[in-house]
Amino acid sequence: MNVTVLCGGESLERDVSLASGHEVARSLARAGHVVALHDPAAPSPCLYDSEIDRGLVPTAPVAPAPPAAPLGPDCERRMLADRTGGETFARMARSDAVFLAFHGGRGEDGHVQALLEMGGVPFSGAGSTTCALAWDKALTLRLLAVAGIAVPAQRIVPAAATTATAAAGLIDVGPVVAKPLTGGSSVAVSVIDTAARLDEHVAGTAETLVVEEFLPGREYAVAVVDGVPLPVVEIETPEGVDIFDYASKYQPGGARETCPADVAPRVADEMISAAVEAHALLGFASAHSRSDFRCDASGRPRLLEVNALPGLTPTSLLPLAAVAHGWSYDELVTRILSALS
Repeated sequence: MNVTVLCGGESLERDVSLASGHEVARSLARAGHVVALHDPAAPSPCLYDSEIDRGLVPTAPVAPAPPAAPLGPDCERRMLADRTGGETFARMARSDAVFLAFHGGRGEDGHVQALLEMGGVPFSGAGSTTCALAWDKALTLRLLAVAGIAVPAQRIVPAAATTATAAAGLIDVGPVVAKPLTGGSSVAVSVIDTAARLDEHVAGTAETLVVEEFLPGREYAVAVVDGVPLPVVEIETPEGVDIFDYASKYQPGGARETCPADVAPRVADEMISAAVEAHALLGFASAHSRSDFRCDASGRPRLLEVNALPGLTPTSLLPLAAVAHGWSYDELVTRILSALS
């Protein structure tokens, strides 16, 4: 096939997306596809083309921390202009398929997916509606809770708020986790233990936040690919790190990730069942997803969020689970490509 891999983009997860895109492009070339690697937000969007076939594409590193601030309007303008009428658009029009290796921003929230749907271009991953649902953490958790899936208690703090009065009931009983309503890779996620610190955090944030009860138990992830649940992954963060943060995810010597997880069969079955149900409920169908879990004090897992475009870097959880299931990285990429939207 003639495949365009899209990665990079304008989000704070840009480094991670570039790392995923490079790995995917190399994998597709090994499988015999004609591959081009594009970053629509870059001044020169075509990163690699014929170089892929000659094995000259390097591994893209992920910096120890995400960018300290949004990448700016120029990056967003390039992202929109190039994917609707520029070099990337022309390349996609000539492609048999587009492989989406975006994480965050317009590449994961349904916008790029909607443009591809309107253009009749087949692409990997879920459709625009499913991506938009999964992108909104609060909406996802409400839908899952109505379906009877165990989720953490949460409150929404609007972007215009200067105090966290809406979350007072949670902070009164223990620490909370504050995170942006949208986004991934644990960017701007904080554990907060007092009402005063929560108010300070809210006052310094210009976006809507989800404030959840802090769950002190073990952390897990379950991926589903084309309806097939993969083995449970356990994540153990370094000593002194309360959450699976950006550095723990992408830096050597970060979190310890074990798959299959050393967990009671009953607990593993509960998480797998919840991940499969969430996958179906949000409309992923034959696409791939990854559900993240953390246990409460009693050891019961709660579903934290569902990722529409989980990472495909060398240290990502989905490739780790695929290997435990018996699939190589190349087999995983081939399966994702074969389930086109």
